Amino acid sequence: MPTIAALLKSADLPDSPSPRVDSEWLLAAALGKPLSYLRTWPEREVPAEVAERFAVSLARRRQGEPVAYILGRQGFWSLELDVAPDTLIPRPDTELLVETALGLLPMSASARVLDLGTGTGAIALALASERPAWQVLGVDRVEPAVTLAERNRQRLDLRNARFMQSDWFGALADARFALIVSNPPYIRAGDPHLAQGDVRFEPRSALVAGDDGLDDIRLIVDQAPRHLEAEGWLLLEHGYDQAEAVRGLLVARGFDQVHSRTDLGGNPRVSLGRLASPLQDSEEGGDAH
Repeated sequence: MPTIAALLKSADLPDSPSPRVDSEWLLAAALGKPLSYLRTWPEREVPAEVAERFAVSLARRRQGEPVAYILGRQGFWSLELDVAPDTLIPRPDTELLVETALGLLPMSASARVLDLGTGTGAIALALASERPAWQVLGVDRVEPAVTLAERNRQRLDLRNARFMQSDWFGALADARFALIVSNPPYIRAGDPHLAQGDVRFEPRSALVAGDDGLDDIRLIVDQAPRHLEAEGWLLLEHGYDQAEAVRGLLVARGFDQVHSRTDLGGNPRVSLGRLASPLQDSEEGGDAH
C-alpha cells in the first residue's frame, strides 16, 4: 500500500495554482483526517479504497473543478461552511466586507442587518457569530441557496440569523435595517476571466451583471434607501476597478461619508456610504440657499 508521502509526491495537478495544498486537502478528506495528520504521519500506509477516493478527487481537480466543490465545504472568517454549485465559493476578499460592517456600530449595540444575495450565508453568519445582539437576515433569489444557508445556520447554531427567498428587496415589504451588506454579481458580460480557473464552475447568475458589471449594484443603491433606518449604512463589494463608479452611484443617491476600503492585495474592494439624515439634508439645503 502507498504511504501518505508517496501519494502526495505522485499527485499530478499541473494546472492548479496551488497543487500541493490542493492535494493535501483532497487526501485529508479521503482519509477523513485533519491536515495535521498528513504532516505528523507521512509514512502511514493508505488503504486501497482511500487511495481510490483520492485518485477520483484528483481527476475532478484536473478538470478544473474547485476544491471547495469537491470537498463540499469552505472556510470563511472563523466558520466552516457547506458549499454547493448553486452558490459562489466564499473568498478571503469578502472578509473585508464583514470586517468593515463590524466596525460601523458599537459592539454591544443591537441592530437589524440585511445580507443581500446571501449564497452560502457566509457574510450573514460571520456577522451573526461576531455580534450576538444583531438580528441578521440573509436573502437570495435562488431557493437552493436559501436552503444551503439555513443548513449552515443550523449546524453552527446561530439563532440570531435567518434566511428567506427574495429577489433583492422584492419580498421585504417595508422592512428597514441599520446595515445592508452585499457581495452582488459585478463581473462584466464577456469578461475573459469567466472562462478561467474555478470561476468556470460557479453559477453565472451570481457573477455577471450586465455589460459593465454594475447592473445589480445600480439596483441595490437605488432601492436601499427605502430599506435603511435613518443614518443606516450600505456596504457593497465590487471589482478592483469599480470603486470610483460605485462611489459615484452612492453620492448621486444621497449617501454621505462615502468611501472605499482596500483588500489584502491593495485593491479597493468595498465601497460604503451612510444614508443622509433628514436633518442633514435640511441643513445642507439651508446653506445652499
